[in-house]
Amino acid sequence: MKTLIKRFFLFAFTSLAFAAPGMAAEEAPDQLMKRLSQEILDIAKNDKDIQGGNQKRVYELVESKILPYIDFQRMTSLAAGKNWRSATPEQQQQLTNEFRSLLVFTYSGAISQIKDQRVEFKPMRAAPEDTEVEVRSQVIQSRGEPIQLNYRLQKMPGGWKIYDINVLGAWLVETYKGTFTAEISKSGIDGLIKALAEKNKRLAAASNGKTASK
Repeated sequence: MKTLIKRFFLFAFTSLAFAAPGMAAEEAPDQLMKRLSQEILDIAKNDKDIQGGNQKRVYELVESKILPYIDFQRMTSLAAGKNWRSATPEQQQQLTNEFRSLLVFTYSGAISQIKDQRVEFKPMRAAPEDTEVEVRSQVIQSRGEPIQLNYRLQKMPGGWKIYDINVLGAWLVETYKGTFTAEISKSGIDGLIKALAEKNKRLAAASNGKTASK
């Protein structure tokens, strides 16, 4: 599972960066993803700190330029499934925060693995009035077969936001849903929040160790 999720973020992070929110609101979702993909690829390839695996630089990039384009609350609610409705607003917020941190801490290092990839987009099948769409693409590598990479986006007041990602036929939300359901069945929503928080602490400590050694 870890390898699969790492693939999600290695390729998904090639598509989310460096655009003003106002521009995002005016662009069609497929055009938005095309522009962001090229920008993040160019930056990741040319930033020596990112190529060198500098975690601090990667976190800054993720926090300031990538996360604004992801709807973490919807992503978390979908991963939690029916259990989301039984959670209190405070639990929902805590779970969203921990899930967000988990994704950032675990896979931000994937950005430094971007080398010579490029992204090709397929024609989008959507009507002008649609508020939820799927943008389909594939990542072309110098070695190996192309990697399928699709996004589900919803139109928000501030523009389009991603709420699910598909790599090689597997959706990110579904990948986590089984783990979330099993943990909630064993120890409830609070148990899942605690488990994610503990994992985030370990990941943060490991990341700090890597940064200090550079």
